[in-house]
Amino acid sequence: MSAEPIMEPIMEPVVPKPQPQPQVDPIDLLEAFEKAAGSMPIRAEFIEGTGIVPPQPEHRHNAGIVKLIVQFHLAGFDLAGVNDGFRVTQADGTTMALVVPDFYVCRREPTELDESYRKAHRGWYPIDLLALVGEVTSTNHEMDTGPKLRAYAAAGIPVYVLIDRHAKTAHCYTDPVAPQKTDEADESDESDDDPAEAYYSSDTKVTLGDPLPLPAPYPALDTSPFLKS
Repeated sequence: MSAEPIMEPIMEPVVPKPQPQPQVDPIDLLEAFEKAAGSMPIRAEFIEGTGIVPPQPEHRHNAGIVKLIVQFHLAGFDLAGVNDGFRVTQADGTTMALVVPDFYVCRREPTELDESYRKAHRGWYPIDLLALVGEVTSTNHEMDTGPKLRAYAAAGIPVYVLIDRHAKTAHCYTDPVAPQKTDEADESDESDDDPAEAYYSSDTKVTLGDPLPLPAPYPALDTSPFLKS
């Protein structure tokens, strides 16, 4: 007489669910970059989710920027400047981008509130200080013509001036467009409000060396200093 087989339930292996990784504060990330650089002076940026260390600019890059700044000051724009960093935020207040434009024109003198913001965010001013922003391309020219352009448009900066030494053109981008999620859009689909989809709807383009018209009240910019670049 054969014994009945003993049937035992097979236990499915328990697979632990992946735990969400803590988000690294972009400011912490950039400070780590700068610390790792040691004695080499850098000012890292954070754009479209990536920390970026820009190339060291050469003399002609910097000399051309100085001549642009002088043009703004001679036209009465005393708040034209260089070197400050600015923080772009998402709708929920988290950091979208940390940018250091080559030059800019502020819409106001930084207030006590602006300075408090800069202190709280360890050296980064609020992006709404800027009325105009500008870049002069270096070896990483794709950054200025792509991710930075989209970041500035997403931030709603009215005017973006680009001196593209690689293409030998100068551009004045205006009318920023930051796509927003529509009521009909699937709430689980974040593509409709992706800052990487932002753009400028108007582009005034001239050959490098020609005057670049800017919207009033700004002066047309002499771009000839970059012809030797």
